[in-house]
Amino acid sequence: MGDWWNDVELWVLGLAFPFQFALVMAVVVPACVMVAWLIDRIVDYASAWFGPSDEDEPPLGAR
Repeated sequence: MGDWWNDVELWVLGLAFPFQFALVMAVVVPACVMVAWLIDRIVDYASAWFGPSDEDEPPLGAR
């Protein structure tokens, strides 16, 4: 696994900067969006579970 990762790093470093940028944006941006969405869902449901009151709205998507 380590050798494979080193090969990937060397391949990316060998690319021109615009291609490096495009590759990173194509991989990192969707991954960050998914992680942010997951964190948002976890916090939303945890806050509804730990501290519901009669005045609170239900979690998003629970309707």
